Amino acid sequence: MNINSLLDEKAIFIPLTSTDRDSIIAAMIDGLAASGTVSDKEAYMNAVLARESTGSTGVGFSVAIPHGKSNGVAKAGLAFAKLSTPTDWQSLDGEPVKVVFMIAVPEAADGKDHLKILIALSRKLIDSEFREKLMAVENSDQLKSLLATI
Repeated sequence: MNINSLLDEKAIFIPLTSTDRDSIIAAMIDGLAASGTVSDKEAYMNAVLARESTGSTGVGFSVAIPHGKSNGVAKAGLAFAKLSTPTDWQSLDGEPVKVVFMIAVPEAADGKDHLKILIALSRKLIDSEFREKLMAVENSDQLKSLLATI
């Protein structure tokens, strides 16, 4: 899977200064809308928040992966944020989040599209060296170079 093909510069935030989960999600959705991935921000926001209500997407290791399938998504896409302030996300390990990947998938897409992206990211996040490099990215070029290893 080519993760970089899902990323657009308009949806990469290094750093993102928002300090609470919902404003982080909203800022990332704005980036996905600017990139042409999201066509209806409100519909997609509702899908992401509905998913969050079923259980935290704070997967541990200081990473959150909010996601949603929605008719408000025009094409599959990915947003990335390195947070300037670690933020509570009710993560599985209880640690605040420092990095967020947001996955957007059209409602009509194959049901496995977002799972493929989640699995690809999750496999790399298990690797402490990858996480260390991820936490250290300072610009989109460094991010894309690191994600090219997925």
